[in-house]
Amino acid sequence: MTGIPVSETYPRSTASIAGHPIHPMLVPIPIVCFVGTLVTDIAYWSTANMQWANFSAWLLSIGLVASVFAGLAGAIDFFGDRTIRRLRPAWIHASGNALALILAIVNAFVHSRDAYTSVVPTGLILSALVVVILLVTGWNGAELIHRHRVGVQPGERA
Repeated sequence: MTGIPVSETYPRSTASIAGHPIHPMLVPIPIVCFVGTLVTDIAYWSTANMQWANFSAWLLSIGLVASVFAGLAGAIDFFGDRTIRRLRPAWIHASGNALALILAIVNAFVHSRDAYTSVVPTGLILSALVVVILLVTGWNGAELIHRHRVGVQPGERA
């Protein structure tokens, strides 16, 4: 530690516990759930075993709840430091994640239907779109940390 305040050197994470940003601690949960939803949708499409559709609905629900908490922490960081809002990857990351959340909500309604139509084709397409968007937003989130040093204290390696 150099003794230089984080806000004077790098954009800081305003949602943190003991200096550790909360957003990166929470995002793996919805990511795993949404990827799992795609995997179980594909399994249902391949086997027509209704239990896979049930798994998809549960993973999607857990992912939605977790993404609300991750999104709140991310929004606090985004709006908490003007420097972050000046970064193009921050806008792509924030707006892309908002879009993924909206599509996941629509997907939850699609998955609430009965039988085959709960997954094929609309649920499967929405699940795939959410995962593709998460790949793009995840890349931009990594850019924020590794290139722009958001939430990284001076002297720390990202």
